[in-house]
Amino acid sequence: MAVTTVHQQPSLSVVDYRCTAAPGEPPFTEVHGAYSMAYVRSGSFGYRSRGRAYELVAGSVLVGRPGDEYECTHDHAHGDRCLSFQLDRALVDAIAGGGELWQVSCVPPLPELMVVGELGQAVLDGESDVGIDEVGLWLTTRFVEVASGQAFEAPRIGARDRRRAVHAALWIDEHAREAINLDDAAREAGLSEFHFLRLFTAVLGVTPKQYVIRSRLRRAARLLAEDERQITDIAYEVGFGDLSNFVRTFHRAAGVSPRRFRQMSRGDRKVLQGQLARGLVT
Repeated sequence: MAVTTVHQQPSLSVVDYRCTAAPGEPPFTEVHGAYSMAYVRSGSFGYRSRGRAYELVAGSVLVGRPGDEYECTHDHAHGDRCLSFQLDRALVDAIAGGGELWQVSCVPPLPELMVVGELGQAVLDGESDVGIDEVGLWLTTRFVEVASGQAFEAPRIGARDRRRAVHAALWIDEHAREAINLDDAAREAGLSEFHFLRLFTAVLGVTPKQYVIRSRLRRAARLLAEDERQITDIAYEVGFGDLSNFVRTFHRAAGVSPRRFRQMSRGDRKVLQGQLARGLVT
């Protein structure tokens, strides 16, 4: 079993599990340490808990409750890969009003959950600027809606809420070059992660993580056009910790690489005309 923690905060952790167990390997008893939702990304495995047995395939969601014993079996397929979102009790209470729904143990492949789980995969692949912790909250919210049969009401937004969201955006923009996560921004706003994410997105139309990335891209575009520093230095200056991630994210946003964007901004007519011909610049 290969285990990689891709996000870790006191209220929400995200773990990538890659199991290589083969059919016939004996199972062993484990215990859930937190409330968790494990989205099965590929493969298949069996799950036994509280006297019941389930078969999970790609798109299924394993629902874990702290203290519950369980066994995983691999009678039909070789290995699996899961993306597990692990929540503390306070966050579960904020979203679900308690952990009773976590007695479900397993959810079959449902479109309401699968689309969010695949968004998590896109985030890990660097193809989305949504935060992986935001995906975890969204997946949990959709699970609660499906399991309870009741949709969350849209948050009521008053003047105080709008002020909180705007002040949070100003704070994010000021600190965008730093390593900001959802927990940091929510704490600055004086709200739980769940309520802050809903409020911020409802008021401003983007998630906090998307706003962080776009603040960085905005600064990067200005520096590429006006500054003589190396592209690598600019990437680190605006807050990207990895050059390849910066190049990929910038290209997805601008339609051209940072280097070609710089050439275009300096009056390279050949690059500009090529973009005009492709309809990427109007």
